[in-house]
Amino acid sequence: RLEFESLFRKYDETASFLYLRSFRRARVNFSTPEMAATARIHLHELELYGKRVKCYFAQPKDEESENKDPHLHPPPLEKQFLISPPASPPVGWEQTHEAEPIINYDLISAVANLAPGMSHEIHPPSDKHPAIVVHICEDPPLRCNGEKPKIIQTRRPDVSERGT
Repeated sequence: RLEFESLFRKYDETASFLYLRSFRRARVNFSTPEMAATARIHLHELELYGKRVKCYFAQPKDEESENKDPHLHPPPLEKQFLISPPASPPVGWEQTHEAEPIINYDLISAVANLAPGMSHEIHPPSDKHPAIVVHICEDPPLRCNGEKPKIIQTRRPDVSERGT
């Protein structure tokens, strides 16, 4: 132990040691990160009693954050208003004017030319792909009396007809 500790005390006289026997590890705490870096550079992969010493950095202890609340806090409130003006808009807020909608007249005229019962080929067939055809259907007749359509009960197939 004394020889192991003397290796690290060359770089920091105030280094403290914590031995974790069940893990076969030792934690060495240096007073500054610079001293820890110097010790790691010189002592990493050092041969000591037939074993290699491997040095790793742990998370440095920040004493300033120990006194603070350890919980996360929400981000600062910069903008708490919607696109439309709130009851009291913030200073400098200006309403933006929306652009007019873009109307595709070619699409509207193509839809207007579709007639029920006709089929329209949108994409012709090729060697690798089938054709895409749209069949326009008529609107279903409106039910004036409000009756629900009847579901006709079908006969159950015989057991012998089903696959085994």
